[in-house]
Amino acid sequence: MNLRSMTLYSIFIRNFGGTFRAVEDDLPRIRDLGVDAIWLLPIHPIGEEKRKGSLGSPYAIKDYRAVNPEFGTMDDFVSLCSAAHRLGMKVLIDVVYHHTSPDSVLVKTHPEYFYRKPDGSFGNHVGDWTDIVDLDFENLDLWEELIDTLCFWARYVDGFRCDVASLVPLDFWLEARKRVETVRPGCIWLAESVEHEFIRYHRSQGLVALSDSELYQAFDICYDYDVYPEYVAYQKGEIPLSVYIDALVRQESTFRADYVKLRCTENHDRPRTAALFPDRTERENRIAFSFFQKGIAMLYCGEEWAVEHAPSLFDPDPVLREGEPMHEALLKTLIAMKKDSLFSDGVYTLEARENDVAVSTWTLENRRAIGVFSMKGRAFSAEVPMPDGTYTDLLFQTPYPVKSGRIDGAGRPVVILL
Repeated sequence: MNLRSMTLYSIFIRNFGGTFRAVEDDLPRIRDLGVDAIWLLPIHPIGEEKRKGSLGSPYAIKDYRAVNPEFGTMDDFVSLCSAAHRLGMKVLIDVVYHHTSPDSVLVKTHPEYFYRKPDGSFGNHVGDWTDIVDLDFENLDLWEELIDTLCFWARYVDGFRCDVASLVPLDFWLEARKRVETVRPGCIWLAESVEHEFIRYHRSQGLVALSDSELYQAFDICYDYDVYPEYVAYQKGEIPLSVYIDALVRQESTFRADYVKLRCTENHDRPRTAALFPDRTERENRIAFSFFQKGIAMLYCGEEWAVEHAPSLFDPDPVLREGEPMHEALLKTLIAMKKDSLFSDGVYTLEARENDVAVSTWTLENRRAIGVFSMKGRAFSAEVPMPDGTYTDLLFQTPYPVKSGRIDGAGRPVVILL
């Protein structure tokens, strides 16, 4: 399947079921949404030294080759992967290769693998990451250790989401991809790329900081953090919609023609969509707009319930799933829509209209899709590139007349297939 046709479901096991077995039990429901792959946040044991919170960050890993006993056994993990595969879903796991916990197995067995401060002590380059120590990629033996570890996990999983991939040398990722391909042909590589300011700061310190264009040499998918500052600025009312849209459009000419961006409205590092957009209509527009964009779509566990609270990375904080998932029907429609080759192989356009309305189109041969998104969830009248007539919206089965090249709506997102 074309990656742009897929939907990924991100799971923080500790706060979403708590065990591999609980996640396995939930897989049929996740698959019923239409999801194609799950991404598990780090599954490994967490360090105890300098731990943040009562349970510690899953990104302060103690042992790359073991599973967190709080989640279950290795057999439980393998069972989860097998169950996902039987349901036709792929499994990605988090890879955290920029750093480990200060008391990791590698610190004890191979202290030469780590960065040292001028006084000879272990350290890190990001000030607020106080619970980790940085790896030293100038040591090529470290490369062998990490790549062997990837090959070990590739026997069970179909891909890797690589944490702060921008801060790890490109040549390492290229070699890792080549070697893993011999174990898991077609392995999916997702890079957590970073914002421009983060790149510029690290480069100013003489450190590795890869741009998205560099990462695309080794990775299939990059985060869309290159436009995140504009996303936040628009949300805060600091810039008009047109500036945010222009940033998205620049991706079309900045990256290679087959680029794939991770499109989502929330993740474990960012606020919940329902917290940012408490109005349901506005939230529906943001979610639909995200799915309509070019790239792979992603949901974060609990998003379908419109959960407002982002679970803590450091303490017990279960995701509360009460009642029927508020956005289940909409998400099922959007996920099914995404699988149409029109949305992976077509020609894509995106424009800002007046009154915070975005209009986007996909064209493939004699087929077209037009999306109209009221980004503030308000009633709108917008110019659309389609003949006059009455059309039925894909998302809510609502009829919409188009007169003199304009469409009027009450505020909900509109997708029309021609």
